Amino acid sequence: MNSLSAATVDPALLSGTPRATTADLARNRAKDAAQKFEAQVLSVMLQQMFSGLSTDGPFGGGEGEQMFRSVMTEAMGKEMAKTGGIGIADTVQREILKLQGLS
Repeated sequence: MNSLSAATVDPALLSGTPRATTADLARNRAKDAAQKFEAQVLSVMLQQMFSGLSTDGPFGGGEGEQMFRSVMTEAMGKEMAKTGGIGIADTVQREILKLQGLS
């Protein structure tokens, strides 16, 4: 007969912490997807905003600066979305959860 020991029992059962439900996982994934979507929207908006800036002159970066600008606007969009954004993520997350039958 097998005896139970701490080594054979799942640590999650011993810790007393509740496991995440499928609905919790769906909510987390919806939040992540909505935040990524908002970051993309903000990145495109920032690219349009910076597109009119001139990069010539003694301190202009030329072609390298134009390439870096897209990377910079992408990073700025991610940071803006992570710190609250402009509200797009909340709306998108609600709609994703509504489509899945969750609230």
